[in-house]
Amino acid sequence: MKNITRSNLTDTVKSSFSNIDDERLKHLVNRLVHHLHAFATETKLTHDEWREGIAFMHRAAEISDASRSEFTLMSDVLGLSSLVDLMAARPGATEGSVLGPFHTRGSPWVGNGANLVRDNAGEVVLLQGRVTDIEGKPLANATIDFWQNADNGMYWQMDDSQPQDNLRCQIKVDADGHFELATIRPRPYLVPTDGPVGELLRVSHRDAWRPAHFHIIVEAPGYRSLITEVFDDADPWVEKDAVFGVRASLVRPFTPTTDEATAKRLGLPAHYLKVDLPIALARAD
Repeated sequence: MKNITRSNLTDTVKSSFSNIDDERLKHLVNRLVHHLHAFATETKLTHDEWREGIAFMHRAAEISDASRSEFTLMSDVLGLSSLVDLMAARPGATEGSVLGPFHTRGSPWVGNGANLVRDNAGEVVLLQGRVTDIEGKPLANATIDFWQNADNGMYWQMDDSQPQDNLRCQIKVDADGHFELATIRPRPYLVPTDGPVGELLRVSHRDAWRPAHFHIIVEAPGYRSLITEVFDDADPWVEKDAVFGVRASLVRPFTPTTDEATAKRLGLPAHYLKVDLPIALARAD
C-alpha cells in the first residue's frame, strides 16, 4: 500500500477487510465501503463538508443515552428504518413499522387485561387482539411489549412529571392467543428537534409531526419478531408522517363502545373507545 491513488483506494480499502470470518459481515462492510466512497466521489465531498458530517455524528452521540437514540431517529427521518421494515415483510404477516427512539427493554410485566390508565388524562381505549401464525393458528406463547405517549404527547423519557415506565408494559397472551389492554388514546407529537436530527429537519423545511400511534413488539418462539405501530385513523398526520412509518393496514378505527360487562371487568368508564388488532406472525427463516 505504498502507492495509494484515487483509482485504487476503494479496492484497497475493501481488500483490507477481506479476512473477516463472518461472510455476511464481510459482505456488509465491503458494500458499505463501496457505496460510501461512491457517495463521496459522486458529490465531490469537500473537507469542510466531511468535517461537518463527522461533527453531526458527534452531536448525535452526545445527545443519545440509554432512553433516547438520536441515531435511531436519524434512521427514521431518512427513511432507512422504514426501508428495512418493508424489505423484511412476509406475505400474510402483519406489517412492521419503525421502532422509534423511545423504546427501552425491561418494561414491567402485567397481567393480560391490565389497565394502564391510572392517573393519566385522556380518552380511555381498550386494545384487543389475537396473535396467530399466517394460517390463523393461535400462538399461545406470544408476548407483547407495548408503549405509547401520554395525553400531552410526551413519552415518560421526555417528561419529568410522568413516572418511569408510564403507559408501557409487557404481557403474555392467553392460551388462544388473545390479549387485551386498557390504556388512553395516543396523541400526535413532534419528534425531538433539540438535536442534530432537528437541525436536518429545519434546514429541509420538513414537518416533524408523527401521527398518534401505539408501539408494539410481538414475539413468539420459532417466529419472526414483529416491531410495529397502530395508528389512529382520525389523525390527519397519517398522511404526512415525519418518519414514513404509516402503513394502510396499521391504521385502525378507534370505535366508541358501550359494554357494561367489559367495562366492569376491566375497570373502564361506561363509554370508551375500542381498537381491534389481529396480529399474524411469519415463521422464522
